[in-house]
Amino acid sequence: AVLAHQLSGPKWLEVLLLTALLRDSGRPGIHRFCTSLQTDSPMVSLSRPLARVLLLCGLGSAQAVSVEIDAMKHDIQQITMSNFDGVISKFRDSAVSSLWFFKGDNKADVSFLDEYNKVAADLKGMAKVCAISCTDWPLFCEKQGVKETPAVMIYPTNPMPAFKYEGKMESKGVLAKVARFIPDFTTKVTKENVDAFITTDPTKPKVLLFSNKKTPPTIWKALSSETVFKRTVKFGFVSEDEKDVVQKFKVKKFPAVIMQRGSKAEIKETFSGEMKFTALKDWVNLHSESGMGDKVASAGGSAQEESIEESKPWLVQEVPELTAKSQGDVCFKGEGLCVIYLKEGEITQAETDMLSGLSKKFTSQLSDRGAKMKWMWMNLAIETEYKTLFEPAMLPSAVVFNPHKRLRFTKLDHGEDNEVEGDEQSLTNLLDKVLGGDARFKMVPGQKLPGWAKRDAKKTEL
Repeated sequence: AVLAHQLSGPKWLEVLLLTALLRDSGRPGIHRFCTSLQTDSPMVSLSRPLARVLLLCGLGSAQAVSVEIDAMKHDIQQITMSNFDGVISKFRDSAVSSLWFFKGDNKADVSFLDEYNKVAADLKGMAKVCAISCTDWPLFCEKQGVKETPAVMIYPTNPMPAFKYEGKMESKGVLAKVARFIPDFTTKVTKENVDAFITTDPTKPKVLLFSNKKTPPTIWKALSSETVFKRTVKFGFVSEDEKDVVQKFKVKKFPAVIMQRGSKAEIKETFSGEMKFTALKDWVNLHSESGMGDKVASAGGSAQEESIEESKPWLVQEVPELTAKSQGDVCFKGEGLCVIYLKEGEITQAETDMLSGLSKKFTSQLSDRGAKMKWMWMNLAIETEYKTLFEPAMLPSAVVFNPHKRLRFTKLDHGEDNEVEGDEQSLTNLLDKVLGGDARFKMVPGQKLPGWAKRDAKKTEL
């Protein structure tokens, strides 16, 4: 009003400009007003008082640069002294946080805003990326030992203490430091433990990431340590180098994410969405509720608890190994003939695929005949008494075993000069003879199975 009073004559334009200036209060408002004058308004002859106002306006615009965290534009969560405990301290057991201490009018903080927001965007949902104004809460900053800004404190999960970030104030460095402390509850899955991983804790879905990297990425670590998922889902990591596991799941492209679930891991599903944290989390979350109870009491009411199928990986294997523990489930209980592939040593993935293919082929042929065949393999280097029983002319070989009523078996014929190898064609010929009624079965002596090899109980590391 005082300024307007100084105007002489019908300076209606000047009055209008002053009114807008006074109504648009606050430094940012002054800055916007001045900018519009400089760029949009036609220059007219102004009075000396208004010229002084515009000079002051110019000074205001020079001082208007400040840190403004906008929830609509930024992914940073701005906090106060009063909610620090509720946002950060309360979740120290499960979540990693970072906190940027800034002063609103500090040029270095203004420059750091965009860098820090990149960290918040990249870690959205995976870590808490927060900021607090030391202009508004100076006592809190002083208590935290912050004397200069910008400063970033990182809060790892308990019991690790919080510490000040000492690197370059750039997004790359801050991001790497925060990501390093995200807990990793993933399991490195190899040929040796893949079956145990899939069958342990059958109520929990198993989610596998197949990657051409050597270690789990930040997204995968964050999913595995998510508050609900770490109780209800198991996350596995498979490197491209684990070729047997890659072939087992028939993975052709990297990265790939596959989920197996069900009491016998019979349901398999491949993720087809975008490889982003939120998309993966939403997909996994559809099935995470099934993992609420992962333990059941063992038989006889024993205090010891174990998973229903913790020690039965053969239930999910395409072609299981025939051993003392698996023989009941795999062959000798239930209906059907047992097709036993005989090896001197471990079976290869190529052999597994070959047997799996034959299994599907003959299952289709037998579907309308009421007959059933069960497929498996046996390591004769270990099960030596069965090597004596079957007396294979060469290895690999195969037998078809009838375990019902009278124990008897028929062998693959390798020819007079052992010129017939134990391959897909010779196995097909053997099965055609059995199904055609042309195979000769030999009785098991004394109608008693040979003794099974005693194997050391070794617990697979998960």
